[in-house]
Amino acid sequence: MATAPFGVRLLVGAAVTAVEETRKLPQTILTYPMTVVSQIAHLVMKVQQDVADLVNKGDETLESIFPPKDEQPEWATFDEDLDDGPPTASAGDGERLTEGRFALFSGGEPEAPTEPGQNGAPTAPADAPEIVTELDYESLTLAQLRARLNTLRVADLEALLAYEDATKARAPFQTLLANRITRATAK
Repeated sequence: MATAPFGVRLLVGAAVTAVEETRKLPQTILTYPMTVVSQIAHLVMKVQQDVADLVNKGDETLESIFPPKDEQPEWATFDEDLDDGPPTASAGDGERLTEGRFALFSGGEPEAPTEPGQNGAPTAPADAPEIVTELDYESLTLAQLRARLNTLRVADLEALLAYEDATKARAPFQTLLANRITRATAK
């Protein structure tokens, strides 16, 4: 087959492209508004970024020429300005508060006297149930106790609850133990 002259091939190619683009026109018209909106949004964000860069450069230049003064109004006080040391919660008579949101996670100071055991760890008083010594209950936080509840028998749970009632009487611990006893006996 003989090759058509360049001009003819060019015209045929342009006509085919025009027909293809005409067929795509309905779909292109539907997507065109979104494309235009997207391009405008991109342009607006680019202008905002450029303006912010110029402002930052201006701030840096002005700071190098006129260093800022570290003035603080008389009426403004901040935590780091206070020389009181770390805040501590107390009940007024030197006793730690076990109420509030931190009571759930603190084991608190043991109220019953403890004696060091064989390995130097504190042991529970002599009248404490065996489960108290076994778990080292005095040093457990609420979260640690919650993790061990599933392994305990109902009798052990009742002994722990009675011990808690008789010693520290911490409401979160009492509630946790009572709820676990209720769930275990309901099974």
